[in-house]
Amino acid sequence: MRLTIKRQALTLLGIGFSITCQTVSADTWHYLIDKELSQFETWVGIPHSSVKGLQAGTYQSDDVTKGTPLGLNNDPLKIFSVIQEDNQVIMKVTGEIYAGINTKKEYQNYHLVFQFRWGWPRYEPRLDKKRDSGLLYHCQGEHGVFWHTWKACLEYQIQESDVGDYLGLKGPKGQYRGFMVEKGNKPDKRDNGLYYYDPNSDNIITGARYTNAYIENEMPLGNWNTVELYAVGDEAVHIVNGEVVMFVENLQDKHGKPLTKGQVQFQSEAAEIYYKDMKIRTVTQLPPEIEAQIRRID
Repeated sequence: MRLTIKRQALTLLGIGFSITCQTVSADTWHYLIDKELSQFETWVGIPHSSVKGLQAGTYQSDDVTKGTPLGLNNDPLKIFSVIQEDNQVIMKVTGEIYAGINTKKEYQNYHLVFQFRWGWPRYEPRLDKKRDSGLLYHCQGEHGVFWHTWKACLEYQIQESDVGDYLGLKGPKGQYRGFMVEKGNKPDKRDNGLYYYDPNSDNIITGARYTNAYIENEMPLGNWNTVELYAVGDEAVHIVNGEVVMFVENLQDKHGKPLTKGQVQFQSEAAEIYYKDMKIRTVTQLPPEIEAQIRRID
């Protein structure tokens, strides 16, 4: 059972975006979703054995973390598509196969904002589990290094009742203030505790382990949620529906070098989800309203 930490709501404002090899002014929003999803590429992982409609001979398995992925820009079931709703362009992610859709460009020093809401369908291997997806940032290197599906990255969790949680995939890591609640008697095991971010804590945690957000601030199922990510230098701030829920600093890649840029990737992870109003712009520092709510590691 999760522990829910309740804190006073934080009032926030925001700006931000910069991309490699392109210059935009700090007050210009750049929108990422168009009718052709032209600013993205897709990588589709290993279909579960229950998936229907694939070409004969396609590799399928009950273990979708091992085997032969469908690969780059090979999306026969249209996991990623665009729909029109209320005169808005919306990206639909069916979730039917583990997959990722990532920006073709890398981004550095930015503020990313978008809205999401869950659909109803869920699929194997998470048919009876929480609806799950994720915003993967500072993605670098080859496709499919994690579970033959996603890039090495830091993850801003988008999971039912867990939006804003943090973890690292395949090497990247950071530091944050927080604490661990023991759940076993094997202190040498990574999963021996539940980790929580807490800006009021004097305890410093280093690593890529799954860490629960400061508060859970997701809207009820079926409603749109607003997600914001500030990635400035080697720091990242996760904001859910206007509240800071996570601050991670001293971000590093698997070699221990500062991690300050990369592609942005969104997961298809066995649950239908919709994204809209996805925009990004330059920021060189955090707004004062956010600075006032974080405590850096000395």
